[in-house]
Amino acid sequence: MAYLEICQVTKRFPGGVVANDHISLSVERGEIRAILGENGAGKTTLMNILYGLYQPDEGKVVLAGKVLREHTPQKALSLGIGMIHQNFMLVEAFTVLENILVGLPQPQPLLLTPARVEKRIKKLSRKYSLPVDCRARISDLSVGEQQRVEIIKALYRDAQLIILDEPTAVLPPQEVEALFKVLKGMAAQGKTILFISHKLKEVCSISDRITVLRAGKVVGTVPTSGVTPRKLADMMVGKEVILKLQRPERFSGEIILRVSELSARKKRGIETLKGVSFVVRKGEILGVAGVSGNGQLELAKVLAGLIPATRGKIILSGKDVTKNIPRGRIDAGLAYIPGERLRWGCIPDFSVENNLVLKSFGKFPFTNHGLLQSKKIAESAQHLIREFNIRTPSRKVEAKKLSGGNIQKMILAREMSLEPSMLLAAQPSRGLDIAATEYIWQRLLRVREEGAGVLLISEDLEEILTLSDRILVMYEGRIRKEMPNENVDINQLGLLMAGAEIQ
Repeated sequence: MAYLEICQVTKRFPGGVVANDHISLSVERGEIRAILGENGAGKTTLMNILYGLYQPDEGKVVLAGKVLREHTPQKALSLGIGMIHQNFMLVEAFTVLENILVGLPQPQPLLLTPARVEKRIKKLSRKYSLPVDCRARISDLSVGEQQRVEIIKALYRDAQLIILDEPTAVLPPQEVEALFKVLKGMAAQGKTILFISHKLKEVCSISDRITVLRAGKVVGTVPTSGVTPRKLADMMVGKEVILKLQRPERFSGEIILRVSELSARKKRGIETLKGVSFVVRKGEILGVAGVSGNGQLELAKVLAGLIPATRGKIILSGKDVTKNIPRGRIDAGLAYIPGERLRWGCIPDFSVENNLVLKSFGKFPFTNHGLLQSKKIAESAQHLIREFNIRTPSRKVEAKKLSGGNIQKMILAREMSLEPSMLLAAQPSRGLDIAATEYIWQRLLRVREEGAGVLLISEDLEEILTLSDRILVMYEGRIRKEMPNENVDINQLGLLMAGAEIQ
């Protein structure tokens, strides 16, 4: 009998949405099983059922021969199920030791002394090659080190089945390799791992078998040894997908954006940008690579006018916009795709139609003599929905009801309708499936072909390497190195992202 069996599990939500449709699969003890699928394929719902956050409407889950009944997260922990989320569930002000203690059952105080806990953590660290400093504060650790703490937390609670949701999303290449080595070591010692990822090459390098979901159903389960990334992409999407886009050679033009000695601080006074300087030319994509938390978010916000610069200048289309509010930058030709699409990129409760005119509703033809022109707004919305293939039941649907990929298409459509000379794109494909990612990438290359400048800020190295003409590496708020995207050494790029000194 398999260690984990999911038998005909179905989960429905209000409005007739069937997230999981009679899903069945079995996982052996000590196996690394990858779960693939587009956004909305049902992966997260299925994992939430395993972790006890949802109850299935039909079917059953069997773990180690026992049917899970009235399943809850507390029961999941007691049964040895651990889940490591993409956004780490750690208290930054606490030490590693304190984070591992948080949420533990309350045994007799004498049995839970810090010395005993630290001794067991060190034992787990040695056993699974997960070095951690028990007394270090989480805020002082790299993202790779923080991820180790999350894994140790699960192991400390004696997790036998570990679910990892997009575990490599914020890691540089070296830390991805280190994580995979750890996961393989855990599997060799009997741990069972469910690995959720959009990155096909990684799935092929880490898993034993791969289960593909599409529209809430299992398309198939295949051994990793006999499958290619292209085949997996075709299974996920149901049609042929281009995995490697061509970036036509192009001669860039005049400078459209010049950033000089740009600095910024957080509210607490911590300097997050430290004298950043670069230029973007018309007809080129300049990629900014870096591990999360090294100033990229602040760079995007300063350029968009959302937080002030403490020093330096921003020259856009020959105009000094350093002190301009966002509207002044939009009028100067800047379009902005923010990294958090629901928080900063749209108004979730507004309709698709209203979101598409957020930046232009005050101008002709959408406003005439102070009155909104509903017909013109509707015509523009319908045109953009068709042109950008936004899948929505109607233009009146609330934006929050769309999938992540269609929300991103909506934001891109709005920004492109401004006919910008400069596009600032931060994490444009984060969390998107292979088909939506392919579409966004093609659109960014089209912006480049049409002669606008593009500043691409991304933690996804594949995205940076596929789209960029030049690459900047950021570390601790500074530009560490600029390089052309020609025969880039991936290992060197990863070392620079991690702060290593390279000549």
